[in-house]
Amino acid sequence: MTPEQYKQLSIKEFSEAAKTYDTNHAGLYEMCKDDYPQMLAELEKEPFFDVLDVGCGTGAVIALLNDKYPGRHYVGLDLTPEMIEVARTKVAPGMEFVVGDAEDLPFGDASFDAVLCSNSFHHYPNQAAFLAGALRVLRPGGRLILRDYTSNDLLVWLMNHFELPLARAFGHGDVRVLRQRDFVGAARAAGFEVVSMEAQKGFRAHLVARRPR
Repeated sequence: MTPEQYKQLSIKEFSEAAKTYDTNHAGLYEMCKDDYPQMLAELEKEPFFDVLDVGCGTGAVIALLNDKYPGRHYVGLDLTPEMIEVARTKVAPGMEFVVGDAEDLPFGDASFDAVLCSNSFHHYPNQAAFLAGALRVLRPGGRLILRDYTSNDLLVWLMNHFELPLARAFGHGDVRVLRQRDFVGAARAAGFEVVSMEAQKGFRAHLVARRPR
């Protein structure tokens, strides 16, 4: 598949998911909500004002942040227009939502204190392009907080060779899952300093990386 075909699959998948994503009938997407507390807890470890959430979906993380820390600047970006339509129903002063590509972030250099990315990284055909863009839009010392799927070498191999191709056959835009060391290697190759990399319950990778000061 081409990168554009992967992206079109994701748009089709999440256009449908947007209808129920914020309800109690979100199906397999319900598990994505389990990552919100870890994302927010990590973000809160250091001061922040400008935050970008890439793959923001319906804007749930930004809405939570704005409730707890009003008066700051939050931007959500998602590839799927229907997701952004739902997100914009939550908009408040200091919040904005943009339709855009994670691999070509439409923001100026050094614009954000933190970039969040939860459960969308495995949908990106060019993960290196996203990491390079995240580094660019972060201020010196700013952090990337990324959560996605991972596991041991065997399970990641099985995911990439069996589970994800099957998911694509059923209309999901999943591209690849990384091993823990691949997350670290990719972040360092993009120019980040890796603060921490953990494999957490639920087959979750929790990566924190910093733009050098």
